[in-house]
Amino acid sequence: MKVFLGMSGGVDSAVSAHLLKQQGHEVTGVYMKNWSKNLPGMKCPWAEDLADAKRVAVRLGLDFRVFDFEAEYKQKVVDYMITEYQKGNTPNPDIMCNQEIKFKLFADTAFEQGAEAIATGHYAKTDQKNLLCAKDTNKDQTYFLYRISAKIIPKTFFPVGDFTKPEVKQLAKDLNLPVANKSESMGVCFVGEANMRDFLSEYIETKPGEIREFETNQLLGRHDGAIFYTLGQRHGLNLTAGLPYYVVNKDMSNNIVYVSRNLNHASLWQDKVFLDDLFLRSEIDSSEPLLVRIRHRAPLVEARFDAENQILTFSDPQKSLTPGQSIVFYQGQICLGGGIISPIRSAL
Repeated sequence: MKVFLGMSGGVDSAVSAHLLKQQGHEVTGVYMKNWSKNLPGMKCPWAEDLADAKRVAVRLGLDFRVFDFEAEYKQKVVDYMITEYQKGNTPNPDIMCNQEIKFKLFADTAFEQGAEAIATGHYAKTDQKNLLCAKDTNKDQTYFLYRISAKIIPKTFFPVGDFTKPEVKQLAKDLNLPVANKSESMGVCFVGEANMRDFLSEYIETKPGEIREFETNQLLGRHDGAIFYTLGQRHGLNLTAGLPYYVVNKDMSNNIVYVSRNLNHASLWQDKVFLDDLFLRSEIDSSEPLLVRIRHRAPLVEARFDAENQILTFSDPQKSLTPGQSIVFYQGQICLGGGIISPIRSAL
């Protein structure tokens, strides 16, 4: 089968290429050039990643191509993220990247160029119908993949889904792949190692504002932009030493961040949320427990979903449910889909 593999220049996609070849597929490696702009004090590593991906392709004898998606990426992912931050939400651009770029634009372009299937180095699995959790529960990336289309799943391979990360790294060393010892990239997909605050400062004009105690309205300090703070945040507030303060509310219209020392503050704990932009690939089986993940690597918790009103109710209250972030649904090993936490709270 002709498979176009997204190659990031990292170890996971490199090992994926080997596994696909081992299975007898005709593999074409593709580097997606999504972002190339440097940030203050941070050089974008795209050129080095491209060079690493090429070296792996040469080492494994793959055809290799570059798909330039920079314009579409700016529009679909970066602009989305900026708009959400301006609203006071905390979006997840990696999820939008997978939905709009890697499993839509990349897939469409690959099929136009003769691919019969696509593949990536994500830690996930499929049964040709459903998106399934990876073998490595610590690395499982279905949280970031929950919005990919049901139509693409039968045409998608996740070669490392049946491996743990240590197994993948060891295999890369055994194969003497050029990226075997490359450190794992961290941070947001296009920001990389750069600070999100530095990135946003390049695109959003912010102004200083007040940090006030929620209970007393006492002025405690100043901030350099309410968009930089998220619900439940305790670090980076630069307030007087003592018991830590937590962000419990943001008044975006007046540029005020409200904090509290009360870890049990009502704003930090919720037993239900509204979900916006719901995306479900499979129906929820009412005879089985519904488990949800409120953030990547968070433990699965039991919940009930009212589909008509798009309200999710937890068995136990959950901390720091942040508007703009996703909640992902699971039944057994199947990732059903999910939705985005709404800023609407008053009706709850």
